[in-house]
Amino acid sequence: MIRHATVHDVPAVGKIINDSAEYGLMLHRSASFLYEHVREFHVAQESGVVVGVCGLSIVWANLAEVYSLAVVPGCRGRGLGKQLVEACVEEARELGLRRLMTLTYETRFFESCGFEVVDRQSLPLKVWSDCVRCSKSQACDEVAMVRVLDDVPDASGGMTPELPAADSYEVPVTLSVRPARVERRPKMDEAPE
Repeated sequence: MIRHATVHDVPAVGKIINDSAEYGLMLHRSASFLYEHVREFHVAQESGVVVGVCGLSIVWANLAEVYSLAVVPGCRGRGLGKQLVEACVEEARELGLRRLMTLTYETRFFESCGFEVVDRQSLPLKVWSDCVRCSKSQACDEVAMVRVLDDVPDASGGMTPELPAADSYEVPVTLSVRPARVERRPKMDEAPE
C-alpha cells in the first residue's frame, strides 16, 4: 500500500533514508528535517511496516523534486519504487506542477518512470541548496533528470516565472563567523562600570 507519511512514520522513514545514505546513495536526513517535511513524503507499507519512502519537494511554480527514494533491501525488485515515484507524480499533477526533476545514480530506473537526462546547469540554483551539506558537493556525480507532465495545463497562461539557471549565480560560502560584541548591562543594584 502506498500512502502519505504521518508523523508516526518518521522513525522508520529516517532509518530507511539514512541506511541508504550510508552507502552514499542520498543525503542523510535528520529527525528534525523529517518531522518538518513529513507532508512531502509517501511511504510504501506492507503488513503494517514501512518498507519504502519517496519525497516530493516543490522547488518553484513549475518545478518539484522527487527525492529520497529508498526501499528496504528485502522488498526491492517488486515495483514499490516505481509506485512511490508515481504517487509523487500524481501529487504533482494535483498541484498543477508540469516538471519534476531528480538527482540520481539510478538513471535506468528513472528512465522507466518517464524521466530524461538533462544538463544539470539547466536546473535552477534553488535545486542545489542541499548540495552545500553534501560531502560530494565539489565532485558531484549524480545525474540530473526531468519528467515533463504534458497533461498538466500551464495555469499561468505561459507566464510561469523561471528561476535563473545555476550557472548565472555565484553562491558565497561563509567559512567563519565572528560573534558580535555584546555589552554587559549592569544589574539594578550594581554601579555602572
